[in-house]
Amino acid sequence: MLIASTIAHLGRGVLLVGFVASFFGAFAAAVGAKRSDHRTLRLVPRFVIIATASAVGAFAVMEWAMITRDFSLDYVQKVGSRSTPALYNFAAVWSALEGSILMWVLVLAGYLAAATWWMRRRISEPLVGYALAVLLAVLAYFFLLSFGPANPFVVGAPGVTDGPGPNPLLQNHLLVMFHPPMLYMGYVGFSVAFAFAIASLLSGRLDAAWARWSRPWTVIAWTFF
Repeated sequence: MLIASTIAHLGRGVLLVGFVASFFGAFAAAVGAKRSDHRTLRLVPRFVIIATASAVGAFAVMEWAMITRDFSLDYVQKVGSRSTPALYNFAAVWSALEGSILMWVLVLAGYLAAATWWMRRRISEPLVGYALAVLLAVLAYFFLLSFGPANPFVVGAPGVTDGPGPNPLLQNHLLVMFHPPMLYMGYVGFSVAFAFAIASLLSGRLDAAWARWSRPWTVIAWTFF
């Protein structure tokens, strides 16, 4: 078991890095799109990589704490248990509010990374720049939410060695544990379509381009629903 302050600081530190990368990435994308600055827009994927790595890192830290049953964290005390089977203990991360928002950050970062790679050859276009700015701004908000009011890395009360385990509904059937992630893949997937809709307004391109670019992501999100 890691020292309580170590894993808590590590988790929050990674979230802070993700917020900073997302914030400045959104700023760079917006400025680059506004000024049609291709050089600035080409920097945006680097911010995306850092933000995505931070999201993966924060989720991995939380999973490590849950798998190793590190009851130094308040969140593990609430949803963890020594008697819970390993698979359901893994799923316990998204069984309550703080962990669910952390998963939201992870899924959103995944969509952002996938969309950035998909648009990599047209990264210099203002419509794409604005879309990435919107996605990065949304991700920055959720990083900040997870870092602050919905912080899953709060140090818990000392001396706790066991907990109640995750929501019993998550243990009724093996497939139930996949229900929240699939819902999130649906909900969060529509962020890409939202980003292109806002980008079309910001760029003044009210033709069918934004709908054409957002259609594959809308189909993917709807498929998960």
